[in-house]
Amino acid sequence: MPDPRPGHWWNDLAGSWMFYSRLPPLPWVRPSFGRIARFAPLVGGAVALIQGLLWQLVEPLHLPIASGISLLLVAEMGLTGGLHLDGVMDTADGLSAGPAQQKAMADSRVGAMGVTAVAALLLLRFGGWLWLAEADGPMAAVLASVAVWARTAPLLALAWWPPLRQEGSGARHAAQQQNLIWELLPAGLLLACLTLGFGLWVLPGGMASIGVTLLLGRLLGGQSGDSLGATLEWSATACVWLYGLVLVAPTGVV
Repeated sequence: MPDPRPGHWWNDLAGSWMFYSRLPPLPWVRPSFGRIARFAPLVGGAVALIQGLLWQLVEPLHLPIASGISLLLVAEMGLTGGLHLDGVMDTADGLSAGPAQQKAMADSRVGAMGVTAVAALLLLRFGGWLWLAEADGPMAAVLASVAVWARTAPLLALAWWPPLRQEGSGARHAAQQQNLIWELLPAGLLLACLTLGFGLWVLPGGMASIGVTLLLGRLLGGQSGDSLGATLEWSATACVWLYGLVLVAPTGVV
């Protein structure tokens, strides 16, 4: 069913902007923090826009490509506060804990598997971006596409998997969700614009989001706030490599 509070979408957008980024808050609007996950793709698009502008400095400053990629990754961490990397670590600790999965994920301490997982994720992300950049790929377009698809994955997880903890943030987000079509509307509009602007190659990124969502949900037996963050981060990494396969691998060049 449609949103029963159509006049409040702007407040939810302001809340999403404040929660999912460290960007200045939207002016003249009081944020609410109910259905904020649906607007995460839009916030991700804004982060990607800033990253794309930073990428334009690589050539005039004569930076090595690897240095430019490092700039992109650090900028994303700064603009988002590294919000979802904690979920990557806690989820990895949970997956390695066997029957003590939920206890490990709730523990504020980070184990060896958590550190290993976030290091692997960042190395893979760096390698994927380096592949695209050295092949002179459309970096700005890929940045935007990855940002939107990655933030679509948690919306799928909320709809497809039950909460692991009834008192957790995953349960709260799931309780506030409406029909998945309405939750995906902002992401769908953004992806339609990206596809019209850059081409059909944008669409296969959904394979990464769907694949990671199904895999993590099955491994964990549900979703939580931590696993939603892990789903986002691993979807982004998988999406970068998938775009490398789509754009670069067939011919060696874009």
